[in-house]
Amino acid sequence: MIDAVGNPQSLFILGGTSDIALATAEQYAEQRSLRIILADRPEESDRMNEAAERLRQTGSTVTTLSFDARKPETHAEVVDKAFADGDIDVTLVAFGIQGDNEKGWTDAEAARLNADVNYVAPVSLGVHLSEKLRKQGHGNLVVMCSPAGERARRTNFVYGSAKAGLDVFYTGLTYALADSGVKVTVVRPNFVRTKLTEGMKPAPMAQTPQQVASTIVGAVRKGKEQVWVPAQMRWVMTVLRHLPRVIFRRLPF
Repeated sequence: MIDAVGNPQSLFILGGTSDIALATAEQYAEQRSLRIILADRPEESDRMNEAAERLRQTGSTVTTLSFDARKPETHAEVVDKAFADGDIDVTLVAFGIQGDNEKGWTDAEAARLNADVNYVAPVSLGVHLSEKLRKQGHGNLVVMCSPAGERARRTNFVYGSAKAGLDVFYTGLTYALADSGVKVTVVRPNFVRTKLTEGMKPAPMAQTPQQVASTIVGAVRKGKEQVWVPAQMRWVMTVLRHLPRVIFRRLPF
């Protein structure tokens, strides 16, 4: 259970090599040692083992699981293994791919990969996680979404379309799980300087993984259902959503 000051005892990360997720784990571990489960792709096993060893230096107990987003038939087993040793206080869905937008709308396989990883897999896992969390009667489910999902832009609409669906699904879970004791938090960070965005030109108000992690920790503690990072992005996106199409499509992004 999460203690009286908002610190969890257990943390499950899907996307166990995510810079944001690991920064979140480290911030939690600064307050108390944790039981941490990291899950990521088999090809990321070396990096995941390095991350696990780094987190063990905080005094936390860390285990790792192999997890493939594109194999939904394995998702129930991964979730079962994560919950096998007891309740999970905070689960963070933090995996995803950026993809090449131009290839994404001209190559069906590239489009499907983006949709499978950024939408289908998180939804599949969300169903399995919701079942476990409802049965235990408590817990926080946190998902990494994106402002890219709030309005289609020429430069990233393939990625944005998957994130839009993801955002709607987990926002819906905030309602569906409201009476179960389970809290859901949708996180919408602006551009974050991570390995996912390496080589890309940083957008205005770009964030670090540590800044996003601080927002996640604070949002879970306060029971928030939606947060933007930085907070000003909420008002930026409110303006952009209401711009007439003739003006919006001329903007340089």
